[in-house]
Parts: sequence; C-alpha cells; structure tokens
Amino acid sequence: MMHQPDPSSPPPNISHPGVMATDVTKKFAAAVKTLAPGQLIKDEHFTLFDSVAALEIMDPKMDSGVLAEGESLDEEYDVSRDLLPEEILGIIDQLLCLEMAWHLGYPLSQTLFTSVYVEALLKPRPANIDDAEFIRDARAREKQPKLLFVLRAYCLGLIKACCFVNELVKDELFYEEEDFVTNTYDRSLLYEIPVAPINSILQQARSDLRAVSNDVNKDISAALDLRLELRIAFLRAIDLSGLRKANPDSLKMPWVQMTGLIEHIKKQHPLGKPVKEAFSTKLQRRLASTMPPRPMVQPSFEESFDHFKQLFQDGINIMDILKYSEPQSLLNFVLLYQARKPQPLVYIRTLLQSLMFKEMVVLGNYSIRQILDHDLSIVVLPCAPQIDPSFDQIELPTDPRHQTAAQMEIFRQRVAECYLDLFRIFCQNRCRVRRTLCHTIQEWDMLQADVEEIDQLLQVALDEKSLVTERGDIGFSLPLSSWAYLYKLRQMEWIVQLGFELEVYQTDELAGMYWYLNYLAKTRAQHGDRIKSFTMRNLHEARYGAGTEDHQQQLPQYTANKEREFMTSLAYLRVTMLDAACTWEFADGLCCLYTALERLGLIPAPHRPYSSDTLRYDLRMKPFRSIALPPLPSLEDFTRATRQPELETLELLKYAESAVGGARKGYEALAKMSDAQAFSVNTHADWVGNVRNCLKAAIAAGVSVSTLQRAMERQGDGDPQSLKLKVEMPAPGKGYHDWWIVPKLVPTA
Repeated sequence: MMHQPDPSSPPPNISHPGVMATDVTKKFAAAVKTLAPGQLIKDEHFTLFDSVAALEIMDPKMDSGVLAEGESLDEEYDVSRDLLPEEILGIIDQLLCLEMAWHLGYPLSQTLFTSVYVEALLKPRPANIDDAEFIRDARAREKQPKLLFVLRAYCLGLIKACCFVNELVKDELFYEEEDFVTNTYDRSLLYEIPVAPINSILQQARSDLRAVSNDVNKDISAALDLRLELRIAFLRAIDLSGLRKANPDSLKMPWVQMTGLIEHIKKQHPLGKPVKEAFSTKLQRRLASTMPPRPMVQPSFEESFDHFKQLFQDGINIMDILKYSEPQSLLNFVLLYQARKPQPLVYIRTLLQSLMFKEMVVLGNYSIRQILDHDLSIVVLPCAPQIDPSFDQIELPTDPRHQTAAQMEIFRQRVAECYLDLFRIFCQNRCRVRRTLCHTIQEWDMLQADVEEIDQLLQVALDEKSLVTERGDIGFSLPLSSWAYLYKLRQMEWIVQLGFELEVYQTDELAGMYWYLNYLAKTRAQHGDRIKSFTMRNLHEARYGAGTEDHQQQLPQYTANKEREFMTSLAYLRVTMLDAACTWEFADGLCCLYTALERLGLIPAPHRPYSSDTLRYDLRMKPFRSIALPPLPSLEDFTRATRQPELETLELLKYAESAVGGARKGYEALAKMSDAQAFSVNTHADWVGNVRNCLKAAIAAGVSVSTLQRAMERQGDGDPQSLKLKVEMPAPGKGYHDWWIVPKLVPTA
C-alpha cells in the first residue's frame, strides 16, 4: 500500500540560494494510479547502481551506523568491570551457546564476535600470548577483577578451538554459507599463537581457581573448573585427531571425557547469571564486512546442550573409521554415518574427510593404489594378474606382465579421483549429495567407456578367452569397465532414492519413480550375476587349472590365501545381488500399489496448468539422459511399464503382494548376516538398523496392499467412495525408512 502523506503536516522547508524545490507528491501519486499491477517503469538513465545508492542511509536494516536517540556509536561496556562468579559462569555459558550457533552454520559476526570479551582479546591483533588480554594496559590490568583470569583462559581456549575447526573445514570439501561460514572478518582467531601456551594458561587458571576456592561458592567454583576442563579436552581432541596412525580407541578418550563433562555442565547451568550487556551487535561495525547489520543468533542452552552431546558422541564414533578392514566396509561406514538423523555437524563431516584422505594417504596408513586394488580384488578381480604387484618389477616392454602393469597404472590414474570423490560426496549435506551425484554419474559414464579400452588391451596381453556357458556366449569379462559400471549403477540408484528422502517427487509421481528404481536395481542384479559367472570361472581355473573338469586334483599353488580372496569376492557379490533384489522387488511392489491407488482415485493428480507428462518426465530423467548404459526408457515405455494397462487392478495388487513379500524375505536374510558377510565392519549396528527399517517398511507395505485387496473384494465395483478408504502419506522423516514411502490406508467414517 502506498504511503499517504499526512495533510496536517507542513511541507519540508527547503530553502537555499539557487535551489527551487517542487513538491511532486500529488503528481507522483496520480501517475502511479495509471500503472497496472505488476507493471514496472524503467529509465535507461537510472541504473542499478543508482537504485542501490537511493536506499535510505538511515534505514536500520541496511545501515549499521544508524543510531537511536541517545545511543552511542561504539559499545561502551567496560571489560574491566567487576564481575560476580555467577556472572562469569553465565557469560561462559552464553559463549557456549554462541559457539554451537557457529557450528550450526551461522557466521561469527552473529555469534562469537558479538562478545565484548572476545573482541577485546582479538583487537588489536595480539602478537603473542602475553598480548592476548582483555586490558592491554599493564597498569590497569593490576586492578582487574580477581576471577577475570578464568574468563580470559576460557575465551583463549574457545578462540583457538574455533581457529582449528575453521582451518580444518577450509581444507576439506564443503560449501560456503550452505553448510558453514569460514569468514573471520579480518580477525586472526589466534592463528599465530601456538596451542601449547594456551593449554598452559588453561591449566594455570584451574590451579589459580582452586587457590581462591575459599572466596568463591563451592558449586560455582566446580562449575567454572569443569568448563575450563572442557576447553582443554576439546583442544586435545582436535590435536589427537591428526594422529591417524595411533590406536583409534585412544583417540576417542577426549571425546568420551567431553561427553561426561557436558552432562555435568547442563546440571550446573542454573548456577550462572547471564550478562546480556556483555554481548552486542554494535561490534559488527568494527568487522571487515560489507553485510548489513544482522541480529545475534543464540540458541537456548538446552538446544545447544543437545547439539554438543551429539557432536561429542559423533566424535567418538567417527574414530572407528580408522579400523580399516576393506574398502566396501569403509564405503558403508561413510554412507550410513552420514545418513544418520540428525546429520552430523560440518566439523564432524570435514573431520571424517581429513581422517580418510589427509595428505592423500588413506586413513593414515594406505596408499590410494592399495585401496583401489583391494576394492578391485573384492568386486571383480580376486587373485587376478592385473593387480599382481610383482608385475611392476618387469621392465621388458614386450613382456605381457610389463604391459599389464603399465595399463593398470593408467587405469588407476584415471579412476583415482572419481573413486575418492565418491567418499567425499557423501560427507556433504543430503541435498548437496544428490545434486553432486547427478554430475558425477556423467563422469563415471565416460570413465566406463575409457577403461573398456584398457580392458581390451589387457585381453590381448593376458590372452583371455571368451566365456561360454549353458546360456550361451557371455563374452569377455571386461573387469575394469564392469567395476565402473557397477559403481555407476549404485550412484544412479542413490540419486533416485535420495529423491524420495528429499521429497523431490510428488505423490502421483511415486509410481513412476519406483518403477525406474526397480529398473536400475534389476540391471544391477543382472550385472552382478554376470560378474559372478567370470569369478566362478576364475575360481575353477585357479583351483584345477584352465581347461579341466570339476573334481580334479587341486593345484599345489592354490593356497588358503587365494581361497579366502575368492570367497570374499563371492560373498560380496552375494550380498550385492541380494540387496539389489530386495530393492528391485520392493520398488516393484510399491509401483504396483501406487498405480492401483491412482486407478481407484485414492491418489488424485494435482492440477498442473503449466505442466505435462513429457515435461515432468524430461525433468525427472534429466540426470540420466546422457548416460549410455543402462539406456533410458522412452516416455511411452516408461508410461506403459508404470501403468501396466494389461493387468486388472486386483491382479496388480496380487503382484504387489508377491513382490513386497519377496523383499521382506530378502531383508530378513540380510538382517541375519554378520558384519564380515555384509561388509559392514565397524558400522554393523547402523547397517542392521537400516535393513530392519527397510524390513518394517516392507511389512507396512504388505499391510497396505492387503487392506486394499480386502476392500476391493468386498466392494467389487471398485468405486472409490464404496471402498471407504483414504490414503495417508507419512510426514517427512516419520516413515519407517526415508527411501521407502509407504502409504497408509485408513477407513473413512
């Protein structure tokens, strides 16, 4: 609504030699009335720069220098003022909340840099630890409050911990302002000051606090001491996290210590007295920032406590990744750890990346080649000459072993970055994971084509024979491109499944997307079966020699280590094919269920005046359009496979019942596997929990199918009103599993 001028107020008195003022208010108001709603007038001579410059200078939302009547420009809080012990405790707890707000993604300008005490330590920039004082004047410092040393020590430990966290986050893959804000606004965060003197000050502060304990309430003194201990433990946890070769259980100790400390700190919180005036947004005026003023962000202590508790527990759990067993368990650890609700904070996610890949040494002990070769040996190349390290010693260019080693080195250089990025991608927020996977599958598609050429060269060097089975000629193994194809298929499935988790698809699109998931999972199961055929041939040749029949005498060079490697590969293929079969069956069952609900009108299609089936299909399939294999179905094939017009609704539900039942049995079998069988070492509890959630979703889907079947058999006409049912969709995050959206059918009155 346009502001109407107050007719009772006199016009502004504008008088100056050479200035002729004209009141254009009435003319402007009349001109505006001739414009249609939404119509804009653009003047070629009035640029964007002019429009921004025309913003009101005294607008408090835009101008950080605007002052209320009687307000001063700078914060007038005196850091040398006398503080009660409970006030120091209150300030520390306020700082704890602001620290967590920063971890949650808010900038320092709205959190810790609103503290007058933090600002006093950081500006002017201290050259050494002795300069890092609230009061820089040595004479005035002699008169400072007696317990201010506790607050100084705490603030120094806090700032140094934030410095370490900030540097770690910047060194790893993250998204600025989407996950975390690393801007320090020209404040150093004590970067130049070593951690040792800060630890000494914290320890000295604890000793000095005990020395004056007779003058301070016993409970408050204990509370202050615990908070200093928390800062020491936090710095120690950060320091130890760089020792990746150490015993992982020893690296957990500071995190375990902090988990206990935060519980006591919560109980002591009521003892503190907040000092609101010790925090001010006026300090934003001193920061090197072009942003307009923003309000301070301070979560409640209860909310901050919950986040800290989760942070410290995640710190404990994350160290288990250093207990390496094999690459598939490592990948499952990352997948399941990052899928937790709530998702770990950015610091934990970047710490996970650092533990895995810092200085390009995997988990502090392994080269990228070791991890890649281990993964290849599990998936496609058990006991294969392609990954035999002895071939590297052959220097004769015409020797097939030299040629094999040279081609494998080209392969490793080509795939290393894509392979490691797969782990890094899952350390991002869930939206970013899906978005990034949509790009990486293009790279993996090109990778598959590139390494197929290497496979063909290796066929010649190793004189590989084509595999002929009862089903016919399967062809050559192409192990490297098969490995890339399997990973590409998994990523394509993850994109679709994350779409369900992130509510990308509308309810009437679920049938189609579950059919496409079924298509991808079926392709993965078939590809796994192909890999298994070649693995079984290689196993037979390793045991008995090439060209021999079964039950011959086992070769002496077939050792227990080779047997173990082949059995590990077959175990991986078994669990992969079973997982793919469960996904295939469950997705097929849900596709049939949603199609039946749409036929019966229980899931009406929303009104879309600007949309069409073709446009929506192009949008949903855009990430997969350029992928060569598996081929993208046409819209006609997609529509026919989803709607299945050749089947009656009851037949469709019978098929859904069978498919969901098969998925349930598969999940029951998966849930019984050991950590070694499931390739979930160090994360087996999460893996079993995930499988059981899928099992619960399958059971719920079976109930929904049965409910609809009974209602249709009771009312043969299939009229939606006569069925007396309505569909309730689970709220986001409230279903049994985020990837399996199971509708609930409830009777209507």
